[in-house]
Amino acid sequence: MARDATKTAVQLEPHQVILRPLVTEKGMHKASRCNAYAFEINRLAGKEEVRSAVEHLFDVKVVRVNIQNRRGKPRRSRFRKGATTAWKKAIVTLDPEHRINFF
Repeated sequence: MARDATKTAVQLEPHQVILRPLVTEKGMHKASRCNAYAFEINRLAGKEEVRSAVEHLFDVKVVRVNIQNRRGKPRRSRFRKGATTAWKKAIVTLDPEHRINFF
């Protein structure tokens, strides 16, 4: 059984939990239709930490948080093999009366 990385003694600040918003075509479609926003988050962060960080940083009401662990993709450059780093993604659904403006 794998060890859960979110059960550590490290306390993250809100600006350490959310690394960057994911501004993609699919993400903007979800933001306009479902009021759901995607963020790249710290690998040690859990759902409750993401919820409190988004509410604190953007002053909005969060309804739901979904988290995905994204595996690194294999890459090759000439004779070397490697992989991109694995990362964590959070999809945060907001209350219908709240919005986040990235632009």
